[in-house]
Amino acid sequence: MVVGAAIIVAGRVLACERAAPAEVAGRWEFPGGKVEPGETETDALARECAEELGVRVAVGARVGRDVRMAHGRSVLRVYAARLLHGDQPTALEHADLRWLSAAELDSVDWLPADVPIVPALRPLLAGS
Repeated sequence: MVVGAAIIVAGRVLACERAAPAEVAGRWEFPGGKVEPGETETDALARECAEELGVRVAVGARVGRDVRMAHGRSVLRVYAARLLHGDQPTALEHADLRWLSAAELDSVDWLPADVPIVPALRPLLAGS
């Protein structure tokens, strides 16, 4: 299982540009990663956001549907999240970070697993 965070602040969602590996560098994703043995999905997502972005998040409801990743080996689940205590994300493992409004969601080249989540974000961004 792989989890991702749709971190939403003031009607914008955080998108992260991959730095590596070469075959996905320059494409965009929601921060997150693999759920380790013994972790819950929400614990894994909080850990991944701390490792990748240096932030603490409160994990909310699921966004969109489960997405089969490359070769069907893993499933991606994305959760809405909010930053805690005024934390600001830093690109610790990514090439770049961008805050995207609903109108800007199609302005980046999303990784294939993240593409199906994008339409589910539009109403969340409009309502925040």
